[in-house]
Amino acid sequence: MRRQPARLVFIDEISVKTNMTPLRGRRLRGERLRADSPFGNWKTQTFVAGLRCHELVAP
Repeated sequence: MRRQPARLVFIDEISVKTNMTPLRGRRLRGERLRADSPFGNWKTQTFVAGLRCHELVAP
């Protein structure tokens, strides 16, 4: 593998929960804070991909 490191593929998985959306924010006094957040739809988004030394493959 030292001669051909481009042949190595690492499998990586990451997930994000939608209930980690901040419920409060900061804004200058007198200005309205506008932000989107899911209401009542708490889900998990998962992403799996193959990583090589020079590119992302098979998302």
